[in-house]
Amino acid sequence: MTAAAHVNWQPAGWRDRPALQIPAYGDPRALAQVEQRLASLPALIFPGEISQLRERLAAVARGEAFLLQGGDCAESFEEFGHEPVESTFRVILQMAVVLTYAAACPVVKVGRIAGQFAKPRSSDVETIDGVTLPSYRGDIINASEFSPAARHPDPARLLTAYSHSAATLNLLRALAQGGFADLHEVHRWTADFVRSSPQGERFEELAERITQCLAFMEACGFDATRAPQLHAVEFYTSHEALHLHYEEALTRLDARQQRWYGGSAHMLWLGERTRKLSGAHVEYLRGVQNPIGVKLGPSATGDDVLHLLDVLDPDQEPGRVVLITRMGSDKVAERLPPLLQAVSRAGRTPVWCCDPMHGNTVSSSTGYKTRDFDRILGEVRGFFAAHAQQGTHPGGLHFEMTGQDVTECRGGAQALTDEGLSSRYRTACDPRLNGSQSLELAFLIADVLKRSRA
Repeated sequence: MTAAAHVNWQPAGWRDRPALQIPAYGDPRALAQVEQRLASLPALIFPGEISQLRERLAAVARGEAFLLQGGDCAESFEEFGHEPVESTFRVILQMAVVLTYAAACPVVKVGRIAGQFAKPRSSDVETIDGVTLPSYRGDIINASEFSPAARHPDPARLLTAYSHSAATLNLLRALAQGGFADLHEVHRWTADFVRSSPQGERFEELAERITQCLAFMEACGFDATRAPQLHAVEFYTSHEALHLHYEEALTRLDARQQRWYGGSAHMLWLGERTRKLSGAHVEYLRGVQNPIGVKLGPSATGDDVLHLLDVLDPDQEPGRVVLITRMGSDKVAERLPPLLQAVSRAGRTPVWCCDPMHGNTVSSSTGYKTRDFDRILGEVRGFFAAHAQQGTHPGGLHFEMTGQDVTECRGGAQALTDEGLSSRYRTACDPRLNGSQSLELAFLIADVLKRSRA
């Protein structure tokens, strides 16, 4: 951000702009009190961590690393606990190891976690059996139960979201730095329900090769005990910056650099519904130093993207913007190349990332919202093919997934059908890949990434 823009920007400036996807609270005074309380609490994220992630993303933009971003569609207060966090972290580690081993490049690991509590909705209301209530907008706003009390926006939920995020971050930092991520423990990362599957067996073969490589290096005199890269990982958090009251309250000024940063997550992103240039969300995100993601659906044009880059990244700073395309498997070959051409011709080098989930959501014959494994993989392949055609870097992948044994997406080696969705369909909003499907997809994508880098 230019010096003049930095001086003129304030965290509350978004309040003068049209703000979509933000609920109307019945008690503004109660909301203001919650905001004041949040503003007095410590930030969840610190400036040095944000600077480090931007350095890593700059390497991704240059084609020297790969971004893997994944986690829940919407985190739930009810399912908060050690096991869900650890299981998601474990699968992201496994996916990263598969991609690193295949493509021989670093993988930047970013979770949709410790703050992904708000969800955009296509309608403000929902009607069931003639009863109309406000839509469920994520646990930071209201509850998913279909009742007037549950659907009423409650400001106190912002404090609960902060508390859950702080606890989750504490656990993630312990897992990342406390020995769980040690490559010598790679055999222990596989969940029991995945272990006996074909992809679990394939990962065990990979883990054995890694163990042999470590033993070889140690036999040659390499002191693995002194190599921090083998014992810990860098892990970052992200979420959609949807609830701007929450984001503003956790915005902090870095006294050393005299720059503002969002203290709720390392990386924040704009959704497809909130990326309008004149909107409140763009106004807020242009002023914080965090890496900023931008979701781009099939309606996005080259001009749309360039205008957003001008506002969010006027100084073309490395690692600042991640463009996350979500076209759908049937549209990616047609809609993505014009965006790549426009951005490349303008001399811009953002990180390009593929979200193969949101453009491939369908309704099953049994009434469940679901996604097809083959369509997810098809969009990923189309993403890589488009970049190969344009000579640009396919920088990363963005998944909605969980390490738990859920049944929400059809297909894959599990051959999950419409009839099987009901057995463990637990998502609060959108369908997620389970741990087995996520690992299977990592192996398939590893082959695509390896050929791409070759």
